[in-house]
Amino acid sequence: MEFWLPTIKLLKCLMIAQENKKQVCQRSMDRRSVLRQCLFVSLLFAVSTISTEVLGQAKYENDPIAYSRSQPTDKVYQLGEKIEKGEVDLQWDVEHGYLVSLLKRLEIPTSSQGLVFSKTSLQVSRIHPGSPRAIYFNDDIYVGWVQNGDVIEISAADPKLGATFYSIKQERSDQPKLIRETSRCLQCHGSNNTRGRPGHIVRSVYPNETGMPEYALGTHLTTSSSKFKERFGGWFVSGTHGDMRHMGNSWLPKSTKTGYQRFQRDPDEFDSEKGANKTKLNQLFDVKPYLEPTSDIVSLMVLQHQVHMHNVITEANYLGRQAVHDAKAMNKLFERGKGFESDSTRRRFDSAAEKVVQALLFCDEFELTSPVSSTGRFATEFDKRGPFDDKKRSLRQFGLEKRLFKYPCSFLIYSDAFAGLPEGVKSRVMDRLNEVLNGKDDSDRFDHLSDEDRMAIKEILLATGIELSEND
Repeated sequence: MEFWLPTIKLLKCLMIAQENKKQVCQRSMDRRSVLRQCLFVSLLFAVSTISTEVLGQAKYENDPIAYSRSQPTDKVYQLGEKIEKGEVDLQWDVEHGYLVSLLKRLEIPTSSQGLVFSKTSLQVSRIHPGSPRAIYFNDDIYVGWVQNGDVIEISAADPKLGATFYSIKQERSDQPKLIRETSRCLQCHGSNNTRGRPGHIVRSVYPNETGMPEYALGTHLTTSSSKFKERFGGWFVSGTHGDMRHMGNSWLPKSTKTGYQRFQRDPDEFDSEKGANKTKLNQLFDVKPYLEPTSDIVSLMVLQHQVHMHNVITEANYLGRQAVHDAKAMNKLFERGKGFESDSTRRRFDSAAEKVVQALLFCDEFELTSPVSSTGRFATEFDKRGPFDDKKRSLRQFGLEKRLFKYPCSFLIYSDAFAGLPEGVKSRVMDRLNEVLNGKDDSDRFDHLSDEDRMAIKEILLATGIELSEND
């Protein structure tokens, strides 16, 4: 903060100059002086940016986030604390190590299992089409397990820090440790793929016969708005989807080209037809080592939405906290009241909130052209979790005809991550939801919501403890 005090003081002078030119003249601040100060301010910002890049210091490592220096509060961290104090233990088994016990402690259903065979994670040497990596998740946590892996990889949605990362060694121990990971995971999970903040990634690639992505053909970050034909590349997928096609269950054939031509692959070599509508996966690889014989299509679609939603919430969290941090400094400098909210701060809150609202309400969701059907237990178990209103409706009820959910509002509105949003952002999210659901905002952005959708979502939210605004 000390570094920026001279800059802030100069900015104060410039604002005074803009608001009251007479005072500027009285203080002998002529046009050339103002221009020199503008140039100096710009130079300071440039030097600061260059220094940050040279040092490799990500913005989220600075105050007010201080990512690596801050203590998480997520459920994985809490479990690690209990293990260390001897309050709970993890059971070991020869086949899966700590996986089964860990899932049970974290309340993660095995039916959520998704299997990815592309070499796109930490333990790449152990992952291939014959030995895919298993992903399990609930509303807050993601767990990755690899056959004969050195570690189990875990990430969580922390209410303040966004994605936090952990590992546990697959070695039998009287007191196993959940170790927090930062720089090793952030090389990928703190990049442009995650909005420049610690986040989660689901993407679709063009894998070859070994599972290695052919990056020259491109990759697709996957969300609810992604085209169906661009989803699941590098993943096994069980379930039916009619006439629609995806990239799962398939890989590029072994290249017969030699020399430089070997690296010139063509997307047309990829056969989406052979991977379509697979209800069983045992013809593609040995499913016996896994907790489930499925990589459920509905589970994968929920995963894609949830990862995107978590990343949007994290971005809004960081933007909101930065706005509060900056506002406090400026209010102190200009001797304003503690709760003063400038136009600039309001705009920053509004911008962050709008992204959350659009993600919550599935704006731009891809419209399914064929029904999607699950072959596992995931859809039934997920649906039962509620919460429900008095008409037995919930935001977890699936549609799967034209869209993922029957009532297009994300169940993550009940999550710890959403609850952890700064008040300035969260209050605006609730106000905007109220406007949209009451029909006060009928802009094109929300055309996908019928009057019946809006009414049903509003009733479900109010009945399950979500207050849209002070007037409701």
